[in-house]
Amino acid sequence: MALLDFLNKKKTAEAPIAPILPEAIYKQGVLELQDVIAPSALKITPREINLGDKIARTFFVMSYPRVLSDSWFSPIINLDRVLDISIFIHPIDSADILKKFQKKVAEVQSQIMTREEKGLVRDPVLDTAYQDLETLRDQLQQAQEKLFDVGVYITIYGESVEELDKAESEIKSMLESRLVYVKPALFQQEQGFKSVMPLGHDELNVNSKLNSSPLSSIFPFVSFDLTSDKGILYGVNRHNASLVLFDRFSLENYNSVIFAKSGSGKSYATKLEILRTLMFDTEVVVIDPEREYEFLAQTVGGRYFNISLNSENHINPFDLPPPREDESPADILRSNIVALVGMFRIMLGGLTPEEDAIIDKAISETYALKDITVDSNFAETEPPLLSDFELVLAGMQGSESLVQRLSKYTKGTWAGFINQPTNVDINKKFVVFSVRDMEDDLKPVAMYLITHYIWNAVRKNLKKRLLVIDEAWWMMKSDDTASFLYSMAKRGRKYYLGLATITQDVDDFLKSPYGLPMITNSSIQILLKQSPTTIDNLQKTFNLSDEEKYLLLESDVGEGIFFAGMKHVAIKVIASYTEDQIITSDPSQVLALRQKKAEAGL
Repeated sequence: MALLDFLNKKKTAEAPIAPILPEAIYKQGVLELQDVIAPSALKITPREINLGDKIARTFFVMSYPRVLSDSWFSPIINLDRVLDISIFIHPIDSADILKKFQKKVAEVQSQIMTREEKGLVRDPVLDTAYQDLETLRDQLQQAQEKLFDVGVYITIYGESVEELDKAESEIKSMLESRLVYVKPALFQQEQGFKSVMPLGHDELNVNSKLNSSPLSSIFPFVSFDLTSDKGILYGVNRHNASLVLFDRFSLENYNSVIFAKSGSGKSYATKLEILRTLMFDTEVVVIDPEREYEFLAQTVGGRYFNISLNSENHINPFDLPPPREDESPADILRSNIVALVGMFRIMLGGLTPEEDAIIDKAISETYALKDITVDSNFAETEPPLLSDFELVLAGMQGSESLVQRLSKYTKGTWAGFINQPTNVDINKKFVVFSVRDMEDDLKPVAMYLITHYIWNAVRKNLKKRLLVIDEAWWMMKSDDTASFLYSMAKRGRKYYLGLATITQDVDDFLKSPYGLPMITNSSIQILLKQSPTTIDNLQKTFNLSDEEKYLLLESDVGEGIFFAGMKHVAIKVIASYTEDQIITSDPSQVLALRQKKAEAGL
């Protein structure tokens, strides 16, 4: 207190010194909000402002084209850079501007008349200006439009001047392609930076006159809509609550992929699409690895086939579809032989080149035993069985190992699975093939066999169909099954077939050489909630922004991103109460439904 007493008592001959109180000293040391958020240093140059470790540069829009298209500003708003944008809109009194319009219209009209009197060729620029002025004046007088002084300012940030120059070039090229021109605020960077701060002060004051219509095109809060005139409801757009209505059969191909972690609602979303698709005269076939579609099949009056070692449902891989009018029997037979070689490659754990040739020859001779050749009409001929093929193979030189490996499918534990005539029929609007009870070692073979049978049926009759393959990663494990699946994705459009693949093991799907081509050959892609272990691969594959990446990580069940063609939106899958009761896979709901049915005696 000795120093304070000294300062309080000290006086000069001219005026006393004001006393310094302890409160004042305390307040001088208190940090306020502006002290916390202020940069450590500030340097203003003609083209930039140095804000501590960052450099900022401010631009203003100086010129617009005659016509502004909708959402022309959205590429800048959605640019993957750190930037600030301020849009200042100053209303202009219509009465004042109409007086100036009258004078301007008279000037332009006078110039046009002068050129006509001199016999000069008309000037299109003057004619267009006159028409625009007259139209705008009429709209202002009728209160259909209003006029505004509009200032659009953009501030970009970077670590270095070179980074700013690159960002400036990128922004200029994007805007100049739309005939919108920007300039840096030379020697006014301070005023420009203050103008983009959230203070509401237009200190730069570089404005252009715009009427209501072009001004609305600058509106920054834009999002894509995926609402079409026809199609089914996939969900609700989480950005603007619009409906995501789409028809997969209106795109360049009819395929789709769904990636999601377990329990995120991928099967729920698929069953909802199936239920709604059935109302539009579309046949649906499902390969179900977990028996999730059985109740749906029963509810809609479809057929449900359980494919297992002990099942009564069988498919003969040697079945041949009758040739269509635009197909020859020879092409059908050769195509089926190639498919069978692929199936045997999976069944027998791989083939050497010599074994591949032996299998190919044995298949041809097996068909020949039943009088099925490239020159015959096999529409009414009974196809051979696997045991017939084994007999032919056993009589060929060098086939001992092949016969030994094949015997478990004809005489061993797995004999009842594949060595039987076909007794299933998919002549229904909704058909489900379940492979849940099939041993894991045989699931790829079973899924390949079922898919091949469905493909033959698709080629037989031209109808609008949707094939759903749940847990498609089973088929992506083998190059032969993945190749066949990819072939269906490419050729399906010719037969009016849409292929929907669903998987939770994204890495297994993408490890296959056919994984990425399957995605690129799918016009619809749906990403639901993802696991942190797979999100980086998905971000790279689908070119997701960091915001979209975190959206997928934080999404709830049934939420994600819906891609269709060149557009994508954040989506939430929503079902009605009745639909939910039919398609739910939630164990607690399923158990409650079973108890209700038991109580009702059903």
